Amino acid sequence: MKLTTLICCALLIAFGLGACLYALTGFDALLFLTAGNRTLARALLSLAGVAALWMLFWLVVFRPTKPLR
Repeated sequence: MKLTTLICCALLIAFGLGACLYALTGFDALLFLTAGNRTLARALLSLAGVAALWMLFWLVVFRPTKPLR
């Protein structure tokens, strides 16, 4: 479960950096990496949604911030 959480976190960071690159320069790295295939790009974006849902589940169930209180 820890490995899944680390992978999901890395995916969200990578998608966030790609979005930042697009916002600052207008270069769509995801479309570049998928060779212009919009269907594959949307499939990868749905993977980011699943990763975000996993991170939400992990935060609710395991409460990693509880020891900080």
